[in-house]
Amino acid sequence: MPGSSFGRFLTVGTFGESHGVAVGAVADGIPPGLEISEADVQKELDRRRPGQSDLTTPRKEADRVAFLSGVFEGKTTGTPMAMMLRNTNVRSSDYGEIVDKFRPGHADYTYLQKYGFRDWRRSGRASGRETAARVAAGAVARKWLSEKGVVILAYVKAAAGIECTSFDAGVIERNPMRACDMAAAEKMELRVRELIEMGDSAGGLIECRVNGLPPGLGDPVFDKLEADLGKAVLSIGAVRGFEIGAGFAAAGMTGSEHNDAMDSDGFLSNNAGGIIGGISTGQELIFRAAVKPTSSISVPQTTRNLDGDTVEIRTEGRHDPIICPRIVPVVEAMAALVLMDHWLGQRALRGREPGA
Repeated sequence: MPGSSFGRFLTVGTFGESHGVAVGAVADGIPPGLEISEADVQKELDRRRPGQSDLTTPRKEADRVAFLSGVFEGKTTGTPMAMMLRNTNVRSSDYGEIVDKFRPGHADYTYLQKYGFRDWRRSGRASGRETAARVAAGAVARKWLSEKGVVILAYVKAAAGIECTSFDAGVIERNPMRACDMAAAEKMELRVRELIEMGDSAGGLIECRVNGLPPGLGDPVFDKLEADLGKAVLSIGAVRGFEIGAGFAAAGMTGSEHNDAMDSDGFLSNNAGGIIGGISTGQELIFRAAVKPTSSISVPQTTRNLDGDTVEIRTEGRHDPIICPRIVPVVEAMAALVLMDHWLGQRALRGREPGA
């Protein structure tokens, strides 16, 4: 399928369907010698896997990763690294009612128009399960970047109409919403539980911060760092918007307010979000992603069937009432893959490590 891979110096492709045999990823361009284990990757997959709390889908998948190639004696070989996760809790019968119906908010209709064929088993390639493969590949990139001093942290900034008003990195993994404000997280959880009772769902806002990034990453004109980050994050199925730094608020600012002035100590502000002219400044990189409400809801909706008739549909099966907490590690993974790709590109251009 065209469009199933991206990157220039680090090329990553994913494969598999939600209710197929397995999902996985192939990463080509990882330098040799990186110490990596399946446990390193499993740690990130465990943060994304379903069934972590009653706010996520009850589908039980261990998401145990297996290295198929590219690793020998605990180190990367420099050849393509293939990783696979078998699907073990498939229940395609849950979707029997929608075989001939288009689910609102899903890719059923558009996939049929493009390919003349539709995999109705929980959306096939359009399913959120595909993101497990991204997290597996991203875990390798994250490990490589961490050895360079790069730290990537994403979290829920807002969800179900409730916004965090403070930031505490220490609480993110201590609440089921993965929010950066514990008081807000409790309110979010209560609201999501109300929506579960109603058979509805919620969306939210993910914020990601990257620290330890050297200046110089990114290429003008079409391969700007923020452009590649935007493409990577927007390629996540549930993401409907992307902004960096001041983002859309910049439209209401003056030039004197938005420009990041400098003095002898460096930048005085960071409205650019750590990227100017498509190239990293060395400041904290900060961006946000808008996540839509989960499309699969049990509230009755109007749609059409394959015969063109207007019908009613209620989506049954196992679904997340809110996808934001599980998208956090996916956003981090996509950021890691893009940053490693640009890091390798800058190293090739200058013949030395970025920032050196």
